[in-house]
Amino acid sequence: MEENELMELPNGIRIVHKQITSTRIAHVGIMLDIGSRDELPEEQGIAHFWEHMAFKGTKKRKAFHIINRLDSLGGELNAYTTREKICFYASLLDNHLEKAVELLADITFYSTFPEPQIERERQVILEEMAMYRDTPEDAIQDDFDELVFQNHALGKNILGTEQSVNSFHQKDFLQFLTKNLNTERIILTSVGSYPAKKLFKLAEKYLKDIPHKNHTGKRDFFSGASTNQITIKKPITQAHVAIGRTSYGLKDPNRIPFFMLVNILGGPGMNSRLNLSLREKHGFVYGIDASYSPYIETGSFGIYFATDPKNLQKSMRLVKKELDLLMSKPLGGLQFQRAKQQLKGQLAMSEENNNSMMLMMAKSLLDLNKIPDIGEIFKRIDQVTEKELIDLAQENFDMSQMSTLTYLPE
Repeated sequence: MEENELMELPNGIRIVHKQITSTRIAHVGIMLDIGSRDELPEEQGIAHFWEHMAFKGTKKRKAFHIINRLDSLGGELNAYTTREKICFYASLLDNHLEKAVELLADITFYSTFPEPQIERERQVILEEMAMYRDTPEDAIQDDFDELVFQNHALGKNILGTEQSVNSFHQKDFLQFLTKNLNTERIILTSVGSYPAKKLFKLAEKYLKDIPHKNHTGKRDFFSGASTNQITIKKPITQAHVAIGRTSYGLKDPNRIPFFMLVNILGGPGMNSRLNLSLREKHGFVYGIDASYSPYIETGSFGIYFATDPKNLQKSMRLVKKELDLLMSKPLGGLQFQRAKQQLKGQLAMSEENNNSMMLMMAKSLLDLNKIPDIGEIFKRIDQVTEKELIDLAQENFDMSQMSTLTYLPE
């Protein structure tokens, strides 16, 4: 397995490839440093709508031809939108790599946003919004982000609002692209058995003629957070709870140790503090997790669970108990080392997923201007001290400084 190899085209688009000779599958994607936080208030939801419309027609393809291009080869074509990124990506047998690169370039840069398709897709997105509203575990995450980030773009629903989604037309997508597209903030990323020079040759063939664009607009950075406690009645049977606050950004030196602390509290392992207490010991929840999502200048820490309303207050007391313990009591030598090994193991296993590796490389280049070596991350984990974790817990885990959103049955 070779190291990551990089090149840059004259228009600023960067290409990164990792060669893994043991696979026959090519994973390739184009990631843009544009997301929902770049939308104006009246544009809310347009980044996600653009992601949908990229599949609905280009200068040389209709929607059916886009969908069928890789499906007919047994491949997969997909996309996603986050608050800071839009990504189009594909997985298929590596002997069809060129078809994937050509198609991704086509839908990313040559979409035409035909009005009949906009009308059709508008209904699809409205149905997607209704589906999320009918799923409390999804809806509460969006509502909680709005509670934490208030009127900032980071707190706005990525899907938009019914009013905004109903207002978009072809000119709005073209204006959004013209305003936000920056070729110096675009990555073509790939993992596969082929050498980097093969990918670089395809990048030059399909991406070098993209005009250089250098959008220099600055994002509205978030500063200042408030604490709010809100309860909403809904036609549901369980109580759903989200608790949390703002936290550290991507470049903050506390990011990795805080990620470790959150993993101990409520990570994916069944031995997390919250799972052992609320599920295994008391049987109050089916599942409970803690998460940490870093953005450029800030981050979001949150705890989520659902329980029978009669167990809500007991569950809240148990959550507070686990937070207080991490603020006041060191883990102890053996437990501390096990927590480090568990996090290393989870990170190492995530590297085994080539598709995730492909996406991670692009995101790291855009956010950090480098691709961290897993050995460097392990070294930082090894450097974490018990005192450091207690200090981070005391700074972040005081429930009186957190916001709480609760859905209760009507």
